Amino acid sequence: MAAPKGIEMCRKCFSQIVKKYPLKSSISSDVLVRRLHNVPKKGLNVLRYDPKVAFSKKSQIRTFADDADRKSRLLVLGIETSCDETGAAVVDDRGTVLGEALHSQKLVHLKHGGIVPTVAQQLHRDHIEDVVQGALDGAGLRLQDVTAIAATVKPGLALCLQIGVEYAKKLVRQSGKPFIPVHHMEAHALTARMMKNIEFPFLVFLLSGGHCLLAVARGVGDFLLLGSTTDEAPGVVFDQVARKLKLKHHPACSTLSGGQAIEVLATTGDSQAFKLTVPMARYANCDFSFAGHKNQTYRLIDKKEKEEGIPAESDQIVSCVNDIAASFQKTSTQHLMQRLHRAILYCQQRHIIPEHNKTLVLSGGVASNMYIRRSLQAVTDRFGYRLVCPPPRLCTDNGVMIAWAGMEWLKEGRGIAKDPEAVEFQPRCPLGIDMSTDVLNAGIKTTPKIRIPT
Repeated sequence: MAAPKGIEMCRKCFSQIVKKYPLKSSISSDVLVRRLHNVPKKGLNVLRYDPKVAFSKKSQIRTFADDADRKSRLLVLGIETSCDETGAAVVDDRGTVLGEALHSQKLVHLKHGGIVPTVAQQLHRDHIEDVVQGALDGAGLRLQDVTAIAATVKPGLALCLQIGVEYAKKLVRQSGKPFIPVHHMEAHALTARMMKNIEFPFLVFLLSGGHCLLAVARGVGDFLLLGSTTDEAPGVVFDQVARKLKLKHHPACSTLSGGQAIEVLATTGDSQAFKLTVPMARYANCDFSFAGHKNQTYRLIDKKEKEEGIPAESDQIVSCVNDIAASFQKTSTQHLMQRLHRAILYCQQRHIIPEHNKTLVLSGGVASNMYIRRSLQAVTDRFGYRLVCPPPRLCTDNGVMIAWAGMEWLKEGRGIAKDPEAVEFQPRCPLGIDMSTDVLNAGIKTTPKIRIPT
């Protein structure tokens, strides 16, 4: 039989290997396929196929060719269950993703109109074992082959965190491996260092469904928090406005998340159609607020529905939906730009970021919005900052970022739990040292304003 041409193992390969070798074999998948096809070691790179984990996103970079290579490297298994994604991945100390699996709950929660914690918890419980095994299989590894196990323990939805932490502890008991508790937001901040050469300190802007913050990363586990949301996070508000606009009934948005739907419709809308007030424009700090912005958008939608005679409980959508989406997105983005503008000026004033290393890492699910990303790029360009964004699939929650954060701690010889059983999940946990009062006292004005690029 001819050797496979593609990088992924074919079903025929898998079925024949099952007959010849045990699935729990310590031999990596590329070695098995080389034996099956009688081809030399050089040049063949395949991934193990696992029919049970149809949702696996497996690394297409490399797998271990032999046990000698495996034993010479640090390997971390990361587990993520802080919200609505069940993720697991194995990374090595060079930042190579060896195996990855993800189960997304997006479509389930889309039907509910938002994340239901009890539903999310059950879905994590149903899939976590297969997801973790999918990541190990994708790497061609057994649990005993990894150096350490990392898991998100804070912050997040309590019911969801519980599943990941308890499962990680179970694996630690089974394997005797070290356990590294990970802060979810720190993991987002550090992901970019897996792909780019980014030295500490650097500025971090994290935008997601559960968080919104500006911070300075001075080192692993060492952050200065410049500002965070005082009420709701942008991702949640985008979803709520999309729900108020009934976008799940829009033919172009039926399978999209709320934030994605807003972005899509805004591309053909007039962002000048409705003048919405930019939140906290008179507050000289780096904190965020989205609740008031959401409420004024709600009032606008109610007004337009009333003018068009649309009952609130119907599925009918207002005719100006694109313009509302565009106006809402623009005002939200102006708020983010103003806060980033002040954060950069504060870092200049306090000499926190060196001139040779002016870098902003932008991450989190909302960072995948290209309108927002281009607008924040305008701010970084003004001040000569390099903008670094992980690829979109690593901006949302995933196991890779948790594994890499664990690796960062492991390489420093810190962060390993002395008593894994004593580790508890924390639904609420700030990131780093709170500098928000000092930012306010600095009295920094953000003038002249930076315009959103057209």
